[in-house]
Amino acid sequence: MSDNPLKQTPADPFAEGAEAARARKLRSLAIAGALLVFVGLVFAVSILRLSGHGPVN
Repeated sequence: MSDNPLKQTPADPFAEGAEAARARKLRSLAIAGALLVFVGLVFAVSILRLSGHGPVN
């Protein structure tokens, strides 16, 4: 029963080479970094806008 191909995990699920996998990983990390920078920027601008105004009458 160990010859069942459904129970084996493929070593390369996207059928790509090592260079393409590395490029995909770097692209994913760049997108994650850009998203974190964007969220930080929105947070900082929100805090500055909220703290810069007095109470509304």
